[in-house]
Amino acid sequence: MNVIRIVAGTGMLGTGYSIESFRKALSLKPDVIGCDAGSTDPGPYYLGADQPMVSREATKRDLTYMIEGALEYEIPLLIGTAGTAGTNKLVDWTVEIVAEILQEKKMHCRVAKIYSEISTDQLLNYYSQGKLKPLENAPELGEEEIKRLSKAVGQMGVEPYIEALKNDAQIIIAGRSSDTSIYAAVPIMKGLENGAVWHAAKILECGAGCVVNRLHPDSMFATIGEDHFVIEPPNEKMSCSPASVLSHFLYENTDPYYLKEPSGTLDTSKATYTEQGERAVKVAGSEFHRADQYTIRVEGVELVGHRRICIGGIRDPFVLKQLSEFLEEAFRVVKRKVSDSLAIEENDYQLAHRVYGQAGVMGRLEPEREFGHEVGLLFEVIAETPEQSEAIMAIAWHTLLHHPIKEWSGLVSQVAFPFSPPDVSMGEVFRFAVNHVIEVQDPLELFTIDYVEL
Repeated sequence: MNVIRIVAGTGMLGTGYSIESFRKALSLKPDVIGCDAGSTDPGPYYLGADQPMVSREATKRDLTYMIEGALEYEIPLLIGTAGTAGTNKLVDWTVEIVAEILQEKKMHCRVAKIYSEISTDQLLNYYSQGKLKPLENAPELGEEEIKRLSKAVGQMGVEPYIEALKNDAQIIIAGRSSDTSIYAAVPIMKGLENGAVWHAAKILECGAGCVVNRLHPDSMFATIGEDHFVIEPPNEKMSCSPASVLSHFLYENTDPYYLKEPSGTLDTSKATYTEQGERAVKVAGSEFHRADQYTIRVEGVELVGHRRICIGGIRDPFVLKQLSEFLEEAFRVVKRKVSDSLAIEENDYQLAHRVYGQAGVMGRLEPEREFGHEVGLLFEVIAETPEQSEAIMAIAWHTLLHHPIKEWSGLVSQVAFPFSPPDVSMGEVFRFAVNHVIEVQDPLELFTIDYVEL
């Protein structure tokens, strides 16, 4: 029987894993090491700013042991969505770290760099041909919206990985990838393409995220066969259960049974989950249905402005009794002052606030909800330039600090600020502006592969 063994180094490159767990996984003789290095989970900033979420030092630490393992066992290492967002710059950033490790360890191998950025001209071309299709709840996207995009990447499937492997790359650093493509590429290249492969890839994507109680980020191991796969954590302090494995399919997925990939759809509606010993789970019955049209999902962001935030606390019981009215009136005064002092009108900036202890997380308040003895207040300004956001925020926090209520007379101070200065710049603000797919004839047509001998 054709069997493929895969180790996921960790759930996200740069977040760490146990060296002992990883070495235990290597002792089981995997055919490939994989690791996801990015996500849209931390929001649109990292794509727009072209910056990694994790540190260089943490990334180098995680890569070092994976590279050593790959070269010692003569197996490929596949890294997807390099540097959090998978831009070209972040692929190069990751390859620079790989080169540094190889030089320090006096090792050599062939490295593939797979780039996934999509230019504005490319998007406009696909749009003009009617090949840029909206997904559910997609924002309006026309030529003007496309031209406003700061950055866009395409989410590749397994084909670019397979192409690089066929060209003798041992380490692959790829741009934006489907999480599953990282783990499905080697089995498919070796002739094992079935529902078990795609399902196992989905469960592997977050490393030890599918265990009952994840003590810390860690490695995961899967053995994939013709009609099933077995998932088991190499860390003996962790274990999988049918419920923990099944529930992980729901992670970042709106459907409990189906997962769409560039080349088709994974169907787990008939899957069974069975305990294998005390820590492993066997999954069988999954199916993969190839699509008639291959599609590449696009992630694109546009610049909204520049954000500045301020944090304070309110404890005065008289203010708390009328907090909603107090904030509404205070911010009305802020907007008038901004117009009078800065000649910036309300439609040219955003002013928002969250009250923690009231409805800070969800932004909704039950009608009869009473406050505790204090609340935390976070308010933000988003304006066209850093200078404008700073100027507006200075008016905002000073106004809230001294805004009067009828219970007190004279100059009052209503907000306690924990820091000086009380406000801080959060830099550029981006928003996701694309939720579309591109219909392609060739799975490789949006991606460029470069090879380097390091």
